[in-house]
Amino acid sequence: MSLLTRLRRDYPVLLLAIPGLLIIFAFHYFPLWGNVIAFQDYQPYLGVGKSLWTYLGNFSTIVDGDPEFLNAVKNTLVLTAIQTVIVFPAPIVVALTLHSLLSNRIRQFVQTVIYLPHFMSWVIVVAVFQQMLGGTGMINNWLRSHGYDPIHVIGNADAFRALLTSQVMWKDTGWATILFLAVLSQIDRALYEASAVDGAGRWKQTWHVTLPGLKPIIILLLILKLGDSLTVGFEQIILQQPAVGADASEVLDTYVFNNGILGGDWGTSAAVGLVKSVVALILVLGANKLAHRLGEEGVYRG
Repeated sequence: MSLLTRLRRDYPVLLLAIPGLLIIFAFHYFPLWGNVIAFQDYQPYLGVGKSLWTYLGNFSTIVDGDPEFLNAVKNTLVLTAIQTVIVFPAPIVVALTLHSLLSNRIRQFVQTVIYLPHFMSWVIVVAVFQQMLGGTGMINNWLRSHGYDPIHVIGNADAFRALLTSQVMWKDTGWATILFLAVLSQIDRALYEASAVDGAGRWKQTWHVTLPGLKPIIILLLILKLGDSLTVGFEQIILQQPAVGADASEVLDTYVFNNGILGGDWGTSAAVGLVKSVVALILVLGANKLAHRLGEEGVYRG
């Protein structure tokens, strides 16, 4: 079928896609040209055209190992590792648990309740946790009223990573569960019946039927997670950073914001952001190539 024939056949769908494509281009692709300031001593009042070129000078922060930058890298990598190990498997476990429930009514009720937090903004989520775990929050007030010492979570630098992880799990686990439940619903029931005839119990069915059925979506989401691995929640962290300080909470995104938008070091911040994006792209391409070698489709074929 020729290109012209396909265009004539699919033109209603293409017309519907135009507004979305324009939004993506305007907010994701067009701003990419602004990365040029990573190679300039950019001054907003001069603009890109008149700002002096420093070429690779802004990348000295990365090459020389600026302590603040290294601290941001360390916090980013630690949070990424924690959220990959703990947060990523959580919706898989929840989906398997819900899938095993015999009552559709209970399953739908639980699924509805756990994915509602996804629709809350981070401002509301942070406020809810402060009302629950703050120094004068509900839990500490209950502990004081019963003669126990309060627990210090909000504003405690040592507990900050655990707090961030619990917030992410509470907000997004339910929503991510929907993807795995959709895949689970497509697994052929005859496979479970055949394995049961062969004497497989629930655990063996999960290991030999359910998990292989989830394997493609797990690999796909892991690849996408790698692309987003250096982004660990800017809004979530910046809202709570004043309470714990930069040493415990500074990540690459907040480093770019604090040094660029607030500090006025536009060129260096843009350089850090550019390097972060390039590293994320390399991780996605490399992971996708590895998925192909393992016989999986990955994000795209090529």
